[in-house]
Amino acid sequence: MDSITQLTLGAAVSEAIVGKHVGRKAAAWGAFLGTFPDLDVFIPMGNPVADFVYHRSFSHSLIVLAALTPLWTWIILRIHKNSAPWKQKWTLAVLAVFFTHALLDSLTIYGTQIFWPITRYPVSIGSMFIVDPGYTVPLLLGVLIYLISRKPSLGARANSIGLVLSTAYLIWSLGVQQFVKHRAVASLEKAGLPVETLMITPTPFNTLLWRLVSVGDDGYHVGYTSIFDESSEVSFRKIPSRYDIAHQLRDHPPVAELTRFTHGLYSVDLVGINWVISDIRMGVEPGYVFQFAIARQEDGQITPIPPERQQPRRDLSRLGILFDRIFDESVSF
Repeated sequence: MDSITQLTLGAAVSEAIVGKHVGRKAAAWGAFLGTFPDLDVFIPMGNPVADFVYHRSFSHSLIVLAALTPLWTWIILRIHKNSAPWKQKWTLAVLAVFFTHALLDSLTIYGTQIFWPITRYPVSIGSMFIVDPGYTVPLLLGVLIYLISRKPSLGARANSIGLVLSTAYLIWSLGVQQFVKHRAVASLEKAGLPVETLMITPTPFNTLLWRLVSVGDDGYHVGYTSIFDESSEVSFRKIPSRYDIAHQLRDHPPVAELTRFTHGLYSVDLVGINWVISDIRMGVEPGYVFQFAIARQEDGQITPIPPERQQPRRDLSRLGILFDRIFDESVSF
């Protein structure tokens, strides 16, 4: 999730566990520790693809974070010596902040390696968009009321309500995703389209309109469905992709990494003289967020190259169309 959400979640979780005993410093430390795992973005991994696939790896591992918990607890208690009687509470708070950060990220589609180094498998449940006010606003209001309230009991109650409402929203998103999955699979099977590699994830800032992607042999199929649609049948349109090129370049490390990390949800296109792999999980076609040139086409030959990050084609007007599509089934794009 976005940094503001993780900061707020960390503050809320820490306050709920140890705030009663140590006051507002619990929220301050929770906000910092809720941001800490994302500092891996400042570590250069060697090339743009490595920066992409190794974000949310070791820094988001439940194993690594559990191992770091005693160290951070010790640091906190060294700074706040009068907090020593609450060592167990602080330990639980640090662990909870770390774990909720990683687990929340795993609900997005990006991919979070929560079991690194045992496995590099990127968990990407995809029930939440990376920025969603429906989740963040209750948390933020609860924390703000806690910080400005002159009555500790009122602030603590507001914080708890924010946590309950935001957690309920996560459960809602998982339930809606399963509802949409049933609708998507039925529509794909009726149309004779593949269901083996299927993505179901919400569109930006909501859990009302969902984007569906099914990958085939020579292209992928994209559809949208809203929980307000009267029809349960989803229309899909096919977008061609040169998956044969990725197969041909499968021994090129950036290609191997991208195909693995995306769970097969990628496209391959010739853009000018560059063969470009796009992560089709994030963005709206054709403006995918993560695109990498991985080979060049010259004189009829395909030559692997060091990966180069490509600038996506952004069209913010499509956000308005997506919003209209939530309530109007006839809107197409």
